[in-house]
Amino acid sequence: MPKGYWIALVDVKDGQAYDAYRREVGPFLQAQKARFLVRGGKREVKEGALRERTIVIEFEDYAAALACYESDEYSRIRALRERAAIVDLMVVEGV
Repeated sequence: MPKGYWIALVDVKDGQAYDAYRREVGPFLQAQKARFLVRGGKREVKEGALRERTIVIEFEDYAAALACYESDEYSRIRALRERAAIVDLMVVEGV
């Protein structure tokens, strides 16, 4: 079964508030058996305009990725992020 992924492009507006989000989201995602494949790091944009950070999180499958995003617990955690950053996020199915 194909994996599911969250792909997020992020501009942090408030680093301290974003740190509060990161402290909450890490353990939550670990409990969902998700893992970070890309979390910031070095990059070089070759085309287009992108946000300052790129994040890729892998889930067991597409349904798990969607369910995690739509969960009540993540909704609470996401509210922390919404105050701290501008985010473009998609849930995608791998091959």
